[in-house]
Amino acid sequence: MACDREDRYDSLKEKYAGRNKIEICRNGHFVSRASDYIIYSVEAAVIDRVIAQYGPSTKMGAIVGGQTSCKSPEIAAFEAHLPADVSIVSCHSLHGPSVDPHNQPLVLIQHRAPDSAMRKVETVLSCLRSKLVYLTAQEHDRITADTQAVTHAAFLSMGKAWHANRQFPWELSRYVGGIENVKVNIMLRIYGQKWHVYAGLAILNPEARKQVAQYAESVTALYKLMLEGDLEGLRSRVHAARDKVFGPSTGWASRPLLEPSILSSFSLGAPTDAPARPNNHLSLLAMVDCWAALGIVPYDHMLCSTPLFRLRLGVTEHLFRNAALLDEALCVAVADKTFRSDDLEFTFAARGWAECVTLGHFETWEKRFVSTQEFFQPRFAEAKIVGDRMMKKVLESTREAGGG
Repeated sequence: MACDREDRYDSLKEKYAGRNKIEICRNGHFVSRASDYIIYSVEAAVIDRVIAQYGPSTKMGAIVGGQTSCKSPEIAAFEAHLPADVSIVSCHSLHGPSVDPHNQPLVLIQHRAPDSAMRKVETVLSCLRSKLVYLTAQEHDRITADTQAVTHAAFLSMGKAWHANRQFPWELSRYVGGIENVKVNIMLRIYGQKWHVYAGLAILNPEARKQVAQYAESVTALYKLMLEGDLEGLRSRVHAARDKVFGPSTGWASRPLLEPSILSSFSLGAPTDAPARPNNHLSLLAMVDCWAALGIVPYDHMLCSTPLFRLRLGVTEHLFRNAALLDEALCVAVADKTFRSDDLEFTFAARGWAECVTLGHFETWEKRFVSTQEFFQPRFAEAKIVGDRMMKKVLESTREAGGG
C-alpha cells in the first residue's frame, strides 16, 4: 500500500493501474490502519506534522519507521504521536537515489521495538542488498553531520559563487584539471537534487548547524590571511589542520582513497591538453581547517561511507597528502590574484549559508538553492551521466582495494 498527497491520488491510481501488488490509498489513514510495516518518506521539515496527522491511525502492533536524513526530529515525532503499542524501527540509506544500493550503508535504528520487529524489517529491506549499520538516532545524526555537513556547505558555496559571477567553470581555462573536475561534478550533482534534502540535514541537525557555522568561520579566516599576504600564517594554520585530520594517529590509509587517474578522467568541458592551472583551493583548505577546529576525523566513519563521501574526502586527501601540491596552493593563495574575485564570492556564499542555517530559515534556504539550481539547470543531464560514471569508478576502485 502507498499514498501521496490527496491531490495526487487520481494520477497515482492511473499510473499504477494494473499492477496487482501495488494498492494506492487516498491518504495516510488508509495506509496506517491496514499495514503491518509503515515507512514515512517525507521531508524532515514536515515529518512532525505528517506523523501527527496519520500516526494515531496506526494499526495495533505495527512497525513504523522513516527515511529522513535527520533522525532526532523524526524519532521525537514518533514518540509524540504514535500509540504505545507500535514498534519504532527507523532506517536511512546513506547514498543518493542514482547509486546502486548493493553493498552501500543502510542505517537501522531499533528505537522502540522487540528483536522480532527488527528481524522483520531486516527481512523486508534485504532486497536492497545493502550493508546494514546499526546505530542510535543520536549516533546517526552525529555521523551524517560529520560526513556530510561541511562538504555540502563547501560545494553549495562553490555553486553560489560561480552563479554570482555568472560563470560556468567548465568553460573557463582556469578550472582545468583533476581536482577541478571533481569539484564541478559534485557541485552539479548536489544542485541537481531537491533542495529540502540538504536543508533538512543542515537546519534540523544540531551537530550540522555547528559545522556549517564553523566552515564559514574557517573560510573567512583563511581568506583574510590570503588578503593580508601572510604566507607563513596561512601555511602554519593549514599545516596544523592537516596534522590533526591526516596525522598518523587518525587512521589515514597508506593507499589513497582515489587514484589520480580517477580525478582526471571526468570533465564536462571540451577535451583540452592544457595543464591544470594552480589554484588555492580555498574550499578544500577550509574543509580541513573546519574538521580540525571541531575535532572531526572523517576516517572514523568509513563504515558509513558512500561513493560520494569517498569522492569528497578523496579529493581533499589528494591535495593534502601531496606536500608540493599543497604548498603550491598556499603560494597561489597569497601571490596570485586570478581567483580572488571567485574567492570573495565564495566567502560571501559560505557566510550566507551559515546565517540561513543559524536562523533556521527553510524558505530562505529554498530560495538560495533554487535560484542557483535554475542557473545550472541546462547542464544537469550531462553532469548526471559524467557523475554516475565517476561514482561507478569510485566503487570499482574501492572493491579493488578490498574495501566495502
